[in-house]
Amino acid sequence: MIEYVHNSEVDMKCAIGQDSHRFSTTADKPLILAGVLIEDHIPFDANSDGDVIYHALVNAISGITSVNILGSVTDRMCASGITDSKYYVTEALKYMENEITHVSFSIEGSTPKLAPYIQTMKENVAKLLDIKIKDVGMTATSGEGLTAFGKGEGIFCTCLLTVI
Repeated sequence: MIEYVHNSEVDMKCAIGQDSHRFSTTADKPLILAGVLIEDHIPFDANSDGDVIYHALVNAISGITSVNILGSVTDRMCASGITDSKYYVTEALKYMENEITHVSFSIEGSTPKLAPYIQTMKENVAKLLDIKIKDVGMTATSGEGLTAFGKGEGIFCTCLLTVI
């Protein structure tokens, strides 16, 4: 039997962030996911590196902080030449007053196959957020070809962020 304990002293919050980018045959840059270079794959069509995992995380942080980071702050950063999305996460974290307890990502896309990269992606996220790797969840699905992402046109990522 599971016993539930209510603690009125803990102020837990959750936020969802999402992002997607389509692949581009004309972009002259590498494909990056959670800071991991995916070699020999078509990159994203994006002003920045288009890292949908970090962008979804930034949007989740915005959900906690109520500060619109992706689209306002990051647009200025990108215009000044900062296109590595880990710096967008770092900037978003400056607004965070809460302690991150868990983050979970659900990634949809039929290509590339992400299984070989997931452990390193989780390690990068844990390091960036200064949390334990066991507190980073990450799953990937092909989407069974039902959406543009499942048909291989790009990648979609949803992030759930939990803080206290």
